[in-house]
Amino acid sequence: MPTILRFAGWRVTIYPNDHRPAHVHAIGKNCEAVFELNCPNGPVVLRENYGCGRSEIGRIHRELELALGRLCKKWERIHGVD
Repeated sequence: MPTILRFAGWRVTIYPNDHRPAHVHAIGKNCEAVFELNCPNGPVVLRENYGCGRSEIGRIHRELELALGRLCKKWERIHGVD
């Protein structure tokens, strides 16, 4: 599971054997959230939340929006174009 982004104690991954649509897993100390990327232009949308608070979700969402282009390119390298 390649880590493609790190920020403030968070690790963002794309699983090589995962399914479409393009999405990432944000993994923190005590929680995980899954966000759909809606490549190539977004919007980034929360799909699943496993124990993350609202402020954590907001922080992750902002970071993913800022990195959207890079995340979509990584997804395409791993899985091909949607």
